[in-house]
Amino acid sequence: MEDILTLFPETYETSRERFRQNLAVIRKYWPDAELSYHRLSGDEDLTIDWIRSGALNYNDKVLIFTTGEHGVEGYVGSAMMQGFINKYIPRLNPRTTGLLLIHAINPWGMKYHRRVNINNVDLNRTFLGDESFDPSFNPDYDSLDEFLNPVGKVKNLLLDNLTFYVNLLRKLVEKGLPTIKHAVLIGQYCYPKGLYYGGDGYQEETRVLIDLYRQAFRGYDQILQLDMHTGYGTRCQMSLVNSVLEARTSQEFIERFDYPLVVATNPQEFYAIKGDMIDYVYALWKQEFQEKKIYSTSFEFGTLGDGINGQVGSPRAMMLENRLHWYGTPSDKISKRIKHDFEELFNPAAVDWRRKAIADADQAFFGILKAEGYLKEQATE
Repeated sequence: MEDILTLFPETYETSRERFRQNLAVIRKYWPDAELSYHRLSGDEDLTIDWIRSGALNYNDKVLIFTTGEHGVEGYVGSAMMQGFINKYIPRLNPRTTGLLLIHAINPWGMKYHRRVNINNVDLNRTFLGDESFDPSFNPDYDSLDEFLNPVGKVKNLLLDNLTFYVNLLRKLVEKGLPTIKHAVLIGQYCYPKGLYYGGDGYQEETRVLIDLYRQAFRGYDQILQLDMHTGYGTRCQMSLVNSVLEARTSQEFIERFDYPLVVATNPQEFYAIKGDMIDYVYALWKQEFQEKKIYSTSFEFGTLGDGINGQVGSPRAMMLENRLHWYGTPSDKISKRIKHDFEELFNPAAVDWRRKAIADADQAFFGILKAEGYLKEQATE
């Protein structure tokens, strides 16, 4: 139990320092591995860090591991990456496999325990191959803006919650749950202070990742990416979330990886996303690198669950945190409550949740690495 608990960092700085110290561990197997970073513009010491190395003999495969695209989710992502390094780095084949391990795609959000970056942009709505950040893209969001993004200080949580549920019922009668869910989650490019805002152009962080992906695609014949996320889905059961552009079915991957829960980013199995990073990886492959082999997926660690509590409590926690950020509250008690509920949505403190998350990740790591041919032949479970 103690080892599991120590995998979860308390701050962005301690997580980054631990990641950087992993260079010495990785160099035991990849002697030429290098640590690099991109320092974000601004006055703060905020960096996207990565450890990269080519294969020792020839570049056949590359493993890409990404965390912290949604800043606050980087704490669980950091734990999963550290667990992966501890257990699976020695089981890979450095002669034919290269590495690209990326810590904290959104370091500002991780440091300040927000999901978005400093510009209130959800980075997972920014990976648009044609850079078409059309403000009129999601008209259904227009009628939901006042409901989703109320203005003014949060003064009374009880009254605010009552107002929220009354307005939610009205919207459900007016539009129906599928329409509301799609309009909220797919992303929007019109309301800079609103939830799921994708910005008006590529963010600094987006450009860094796109450059790293292009380099990886050019250098290897097979690409495997594992991306870490939290928040959505069944509590205490991690989902593998595949791109809607992945041709194989979810059931095929359940059998291939011997993992019980695999979904795709479509309204039937998960939800649709415009500007999704994994979709971008597949689109890049399809447009320029079809001769190569690819599998890219997200690990989504469910927190509140997919029942009423998750369906309603999740957006409610995000709405309150967003409103607190923009307008504040006169009450320290209310501020602490909102921040606590938001943190639990993306970085649960419960030991049983963390233990199960590590176990689920380990099961998926082994199944994917084995099926994709990344484990040494003698590595058995």
